[in-house]
Amino acid sequence: MTEFEQTLGFPSALGGGRMDAVVYRPVGVVHSPLKEARGAPIQSIAARDVEGVIEVFPQYAEGLRDIEGFSHLILIYHFHLSDKPSLIVRPYLDDGTHGVFATRAPARPNPIGISLVRLVRVDGTRLHVTGVDILDGTPVLDIKPYVPKFDAIETEKIGWLKDRIHMVEETKDDGRFQEL
Repeated sequence: MTEFEQTLGFPSALGGGRMDAVVYRPVGVVHSPLKEARGAPIQSIAARDVEGVIEVFPQYAEGLRDIEGFSHLILIYHFHLSDKPSLIVRPYLDDGTHGVFATRAPARPNPIGISLVRLVRVDGTRLHVTGVDILDGTPVLDIKPYVPKFDAIETEKIGWLKDRIHMVEETKDDGRFQEL
């Protein structure tokens, strides 16, 4: 058990019962021109022109059937370079601190990321995409089709981002999560 898990009170946090690990196996890997976090776009909206390939492992090839019918995909992935979780973080678009669950920072208790990418073409088990804000070599946990009727809802509030959302396309990773 890590010091972070001990600080949170695992396993007693779930009523004193035993808490087993949840294990996922990657279904693929990201091939991207982004080799390091520093300088990378912080959201896929800021990476519209960044091309990449999602290499789906051969044993999952059958799961790609009919995927070419969708223009956009949601990628769920493991922040494999994030090794220092924190419950309070200073996100890229703010100099103040916030609870990690009110951000998309990579320093999470479960380092899971999401990105919305455009599917350009399918070449066997290789998905050619644009809008890649993901580092090269990142393990992909799941791929889901983006469906606006399901995924794009009108919101009333966007919290602390309200006055900063306009900065997303210019803001780059400045290495702050490698410094934890």
